[in-house]
Amino acid sequence: MSQKIVGVKASTGIAIGKAFLLATPEWEIQKTSVENTIEEIKRFEGALDKAKADLQGIAQRVEAEMGADKAEIFKAHLLVLEDPELVDTIKTKIEQDRVNAESALDEVANGFILLFEQMDNEYMKERAADIRDVTKRVMSYLLGIEFATPAQLTEEVIVVAEDLTPSDTAQLDRRFVKGFVTDIGGRTSHSAIMARSLEIPAVVGTREVTKAARQSSLMILDGHEGIVILDPSEDEIARYRQKKAEYDAHKAELAKLVTQQTVTADGHHVELAANIGSTQDLAGVLENGAEGVGLFRTEFLYMGREDFPTEEEQFQAYRQVLEQMEGKPVVIRTLDIGGDKHLSYLDMPHEMNPFLGFRAIRLCLDNQELFRTQLRALLRASVHGNLKIMFPMIATLEEFRQAKAILEEEKKGLQASGTAVSDQVEVGIMIEIPAAAMMADQFAKEVDFFSIGTNDLIQYTMAADRMNERVAYLYQPYHPAVLRLIHQVIQAAHAQGKWVGMCGEMAGDPVAIPILLGMGLDEFSMSAASILPARQLLGRMSREEAAKHTNTVLSMSSSHQVEEFVQRTFG
Repeated sequence: MSQKIVGVKASTGIAIGKAFLLATPEWEIQKTSVENTIEEIKRFEGALDKAKADLQGIAQRVEAEMGADKAEIFKAHLLVLEDPELVDTIKTKIEQDRVNAESALDEVANGFILLFEQMDNEYMKERAADIRDVTKRVMSYLLGIEFATPAQLTEEVIVVAEDLTPSDTAQLDRRFVKGFVTDIGGRTSHSAIMARSLEIPAVVGTREVTKAARQSSLMILDGHEGIVILDPSEDEIARYRQKKAEYDAHKAELAKLVTQQTVTADGHHVELAANIGSTQDLAGVLENGAEGVGLFRTEFLYMGREDFPTEEEQFQAYRQVLEQMEGKPVVIRTLDIGGDKHLSYLDMPHEMNPFLGFRAIRLCLDNQELFRTQLRALLRASVHGNLKIMFPMIATLEEFRQAKAILEEEKKGLQASGTAVSDQVEVGIMIEIPAAAMMADQFAKEVDFFSIGTNDLIQYTMAADRMNERVAYLYQPYHPAVLRLIHQVIQAAHAQGKWVGMCGEMAGDPVAIPILLGMGLDEFSMSAASILPARQLLGRMSREEAAKHTNTVLSMSSSHQVEEFVQRTFG
C-alpha cells in the first residue's frame, strides 16, 4: 500500500524512480591512549590533507560546471580545514592528552558545533553545519570508512537524505539524480537553492522520509505540491506519468517565448530582467531570454576568498556582464555585506540585530577606500554596456547624496586621468527600508530609478525575520501594508518621470504579478528560471484591466483576502 508524505515544495517538477538513501554510517569513536603523539598528529594531518584534496576537486568541478558563486561554499570549507583555531586545538589535544586523533577531532569539533549552534546570529549557526560537514570527511579518512555519496551513482534515482550538505549537492549528477527529498530544511536552505539551480524537483522538510523509505523502492516526487509517494500503486504511477508529460510539454511551450519581448495582452511592454550573483549566471539569463539584468549582487565577488578583490578583478567581471548583455540594461548593486553575509577578512562588529546594523551602504560610507575601489571599477566598465548603479540599504536622503558625491568624485578623477567613462550611467537606490518607501516622493526628485527589494522590505515592514520559522507566518508579500508601500513608491517615481523595478522574490510570484502590473511596475527582475513562466502569464493579461483592481486590493484587510481575490479574478 502506498504512503504519502508531505513536505515543503523546494523546486518544481516531477520525478518517478528508485530511492537512493544517502545515510552517514554509524560510527563509534573510541578514546584510546597513544604513546607516539608525533605519529598520531601526522596521521591526523594525512586525513586532513585527503579531505582538503577532496574539497579542492569538488570546488574546481562545481566552478567549471555551475559557476564561481556555487563553488564559494567549498572554498569556505577549505578555510575551515585551514583554520588554526580548529586544527591547532586538535593537535594540542592529541599532544597534551595523549589521545588518538579520532577522539580529539570528535571532541573539539563538537565543541565548536555546539558553540555556533547556540548563537543568535543565523549566519553563525550555518557555520556549525559547515564544521560538521568538513570534519565528517576528515573522520571518515581517520576511521578508514567510506560512506555513500551522490558521486557514486550510475543509475537514475531520487536521493533521500536527512539533509544534503553542500558537498553532497555539489556531487549531484543530473544524468542520474532526478530529484531529492529530505527530512529537514526549508525553501531558502542551501539544498533547496541548489535544486532550483540544477532545475531538478525537490521536496524538503518532510521530517520522516528517511525512516519511511526503503533503499531501491519505487517512489514519486511531486515538487509542485511538496508531496512524496512511497511504494505508489499502478494508478498513481500512471497519473503522475501523465502529470510529468504535461509539465514537460509546458516547459517546451515556454521555450518558444525565449526570443520574444514581454508584452501584455493590451500591448504594454514590461521589462523582464534576471537577478545574478556571478558572471557564470549569465548563461541562464541568456538561455531564458531575459531583457536585462535587474540585480547583480556584487558581494559574491568578495566572498570565499582571503582578501578584497582588486579594482582590476572587479572591472573585468563588470565588463564581462555588460558586454555579454549587448546593450541591454544591467543594474549593478554596490557591495551589500553584513546581515547574513560576512567576509572572513573584514573585521565586523558583533551585533544584536545584524540585519538592522552596520551593513551595505552604511559600511561602504564608513570604509570609503573599499567603496571607491568598487565605484572606479564600475565607472571604468561603464563604456562597455548599459550600466546602472544601485546603492543598497538607503534610509535617508543624506546617505544617497553622500554616496552619489563620492561616485562623482571618482568619475571626475578617472576623466582627469584620461580614462573613458560613460555619461549615460543611471544612479538609483534599492527601496528596502520602509522609511525610504515613505519618503519616495523626495528621493524620486534626485534618483534616476528605484528598484524595490521586497525580501527585506517585507521583513522590515512586518518586523518578522524571514529566516525564523516561528514568525515565518508574518512574512506576507501580499499583505496590504506591504502593497501600499510598493504602490506609493511606484506612484512617487512616475510623478517625477522615473522608472521602477523590483528585484525581490516577489517579482516572479504568479500571485503578485497581476497586482504589480496593475500598479504600473516597469521592470520585474527574478531568477532566470522564472522569466519564461512570467512572460507567458503577463502575455495573457491586460494591464488596463489589472489597474482597475488596484484600489480594491489596497483596501483589503489581510494577505489571505488579497490572495483569494487575485486567484478568483485572474485565475
